[in-house]
Amino acid sequence: MCGIVGIVGTTEVAAALYDGLTVLQHRGQDAAGIATADRGKLRVHKGNGLVRDVFDEEAMRSLEGRVGIAHCRYPTAGSEGDDEAQPFYVNSPYGIALAHNGNLINTDALRREVFEEDRRNVNTESDSEVLLNVFAHELDTQKALTPEAVFRAVEGVNRRAKGGYAVVCTVLGLGLVAFRDPHGIRPLVLGRRTTAQGNEYAVASESVALDVLGFERMRDVAPGEAVVVTARGELHTQLCAEKTDFAPCIFEYVYFARPDSMIDDISVHKARMRMGVTLGEKILRLRPNHDIDVVIPIPDTSRDSALEIANVLGVKYREGFIKNRYVGRTFIMPGQGERVKSVKRKLNPIPLEFRGRNVLLVDDSIVRGTTSRQIVQMAREAGANKVYLASAAPPVRYPNIYGIDMPSSEELVAHGHTEAEIEQMLGCDWLIYQDLKDLEVAVAGPKHPGRKFDSSCFSGEYVTGIEPDYFERIRQLRSDEAKKKRRA
Repeated sequence: MCGIVGIVGTTEVAAALYDGLTVLQHRGQDAAGIATADRGKLRVHKGNGLVRDVFDEEAMRSLEGRVGIAHCRYPTAGSEGDDEAQPFYVNSPYGIALAHNGNLINTDALRREVFEEDRRNVNTESDSEVLLNVFAHELDTQKALTPEAVFRAVEGVNRRAKGGYAVVCTVLGLGLVAFRDPHGIRPLVLGRRTTAQGNEYAVASESVALDVLGFERMRDVAPGEAVVVTARGELHTQLCAEKTDFAPCIFEYVYFARPDSMIDDISVHKARMRMGVTLGEKILRLRPNHDIDVVIPIPDTSRDSALEIANVLGVKYREGFIKNRYVGRTFIMPGQGERVKSVKRKLNPIPLEFRGRNVLLVDDSIVRGTTSRQIVQMAREAGANKVYLASAAPPVRYPNIYGIDMPSSEELVAHGHTEAEIEQMLGCDWLIYQDLKDLEVAVAGPKHPGRKFDSSCFSGEYVTGIEPDYFERIRQLRSDEAKKKRRA
């Protein structure tokens, strides 16, 4: 998962892009980059590390221009080395820099097409560079540099690319280009800010970036839609794909997005609260005479759900773990060894909240199970009488193939196991999962009844379809053992 921002301003935009990235840092802590367009030149600075580490005063001064894009990344398959930091750049046609959130599932076929048919070279293993070259080729065939030419180029990208993607580009001589995959799997939101010099526009992965920068959230970019904002601040939009099933990624609401964000007109905060209500009601159905003394969230993402579970159950809600703010999100650590080491560095229990109590721990989801197993053990060592574990999401049994670097199926704790078996593996006294139907209803909420989502990591149903050997390729790329070999 990654974070992207694009801005067309009436003044220099580098500082705003930097601020936008810091707000989206939760979406990727591995690398960051900014590209700006200034007087016919693209200026790019990028590198591995947190936003604050990649950019110093000298780098920021070099990023001149009133049009720019920015990206923060965590290490997905094929995007782990120093040279995969984004934005990527090509000088033909015109000069284009591109940053991308998501994952293409036909990268290998596109890479061959780009080389053999488009006569373009791809230097890295990143699907983002492939996507850049596909867009560059499609724009080159238009023999014009206008919003209409860009829309036709994006139509070509959408015909050729398969997967989930949200994209921001700077095109020299034009301005900012942004577009979203035809299913709307990956999020992208459009905002506007009015100044004395005129209108400024921004696009970002989450609305919180617009909030912090003072942009008014206009709307979400529609599935298959492209947005062009010229350097003069003129906004053009057009649908560039045939209408298909709208299926935003439900895992954004479960884990990735900040609670103060709006994604596809749904409040992440309220979605998580509704998840807690439905899960609390399920607990009461299964154990109306439960002996739970206290509900404790596993910080941070599960807090909204845990509070509502406690309200439904009529028991105390307590903060039982103190989080070290200087350790990154464990889920997006690059390897299992690093994730294991990080858990105790990240969380420390407050024994007073556990001692002698029957504790219900609440997490947003359970993926590999390693973190959950250690936290359950922490609760026992802190003196808990019984340790129950609730997941606000259903069992994660299948890989996410649209931009969230979940491991191969074999490394998912729920894959091929019953809930009773998982309970034993995690060492808790009782394990309860959210039902998928309840999760989808909770996220959709009362304003969007019946909305469909990409819930493939729970259901195994992939909206784009998949090739028969795709999962084997995923296993070879995503397993911790494969990553260890690539880093050796």
